[in-house]
Amino acid sequence: MVNYKHITDETYWIGGSDRRLSRFENIFPLRDGVSYNSYVIMDEKIALFDTADISISDQFLENLKGLLGDKKLDYLIINHMEPDHCSQIANVVALYPDVTLVGNAKTFTFLSQFFPELNDQTKQTIAEGEELSLGKHTLTFVMAPMVHWPEAMFTYDKTTGALFSADAFGTFGAIDAGIFADEYDFEKRFLDEARRYYANIVGKYGMQVQAVLKKAAGIDIKYICPLHGPIWRENIAWFIDKYQKWSTYEPEDDEIVVIYGSLYGHTESAAQKAAELLREKSGKAVRIYDVSQTHQSELIAEIWRCKKIVLFCPTYNNGIYIPMENLISDMVALTVQNRVFALAQNGSWAPASGKLMTEKLSTLKNVNIVEPMLTIKSALHETDEAELNAFVNAVVEA
Repeated sequence: MVNYKHITDETYWIGGSDRRLSRFENIFPLRDGVSYNSYVIMDEKIALFDTADISISDQFLENLKGLLGDKKLDYLIINHMEPDHCSQIANVVALYPDVTLVGNAKTFTFLSQFFPELNDQTKQTIAEGEELSLGKHTLTFVMAPMVHWPEAMFTYDKTTGALFSADAFGTFGAIDAGIFADEYDFEKRFLDEARRYYANIVGKYGMQVQAVLKKAAGIDIKYICPLHGPIWRENIAWFIDKYQKWSTYEPEDDEIVVIYGSLYGHTESAAQKAAELLREKSGKAVRIYDVSQTHQSELIAEIWRCKKIVLFCPTYNNGIYIPMENLISDMVALTVQNRVFALAQNGSWAPASGKLMTEKLSTLKNVNIVEPMLTIKSALHETDEAELNAFVNAVVEA
């Protein structure tokens, strides 16, 4: 059934949600699916902003045809060429063969790679700051390279103040009956998933996000229309501030996260005791996670949120316990910065994980690795209480 929703002057949402998808990009677990947003401005000239993933193609095309009726589509504006947003371009062209595809030069490089059959389709190549008039609505274009693909761009409607922001300002999670962020308790429903989305999908590109935020600062934004998640029309500055923090690797709070790996429970027991002492001595909230049981994307999101990260790791095959090594490698790949790390290693005969973790974490920018490191020989006992307390105190004081 046709299901499009009105946003503001002649501007409509025609997307949908996939609640069956279990992993985004076949990597990141989804608790409640994901939305794929597409938008239309119905002016003298009609413009469609991006398409949708193949999983909701029937709903997307039904919405598009239901909204346009017997009208023709003049422009398809391609803000992002990732397949979960571009998969229906060829189907849209088949329905509206006279449509002009609008994008930047890099857009059309990717278009020819995904859809070589569209090489002869009418195209309009635009650049930073150029304008496109639809009649009442005037669009201008903001290049956003590497947020998070090289061709990514934003489209700004100067008439309504709507910013079509591609993958920026998105979040995991399906949309329910409401399409606006203010129709939800966003902090309760979406904030953790927005952070996880940013940290894992966009997080590596903090400098590029900063560049586009500086451009956006000069724009009167009244709506943010992302390709995933709800639309913003209220309290926009609050969410932009989240992106400011996340893109500068500034912790959101002064809490402590403890992440441990444990083969038989001894390292887990030590991590649990340390977490209790950290909470007691710091007065801060402390969260504790098993690196083998908690998905890496959740841990990365917590590392983005918290200032102090405490890692308890066994030595495994003379190296770092594999799930912990994978997590640290992901931190390096995502260029985690501005954090305090404290390290505890376990080894029954030749503990080595602490030194190896230090070497990897030392490649990150502006990190403080707390001394002393805690070394566990098989298991912690009452005789190790002084060493444990010294370790905890160093974390609290760091």
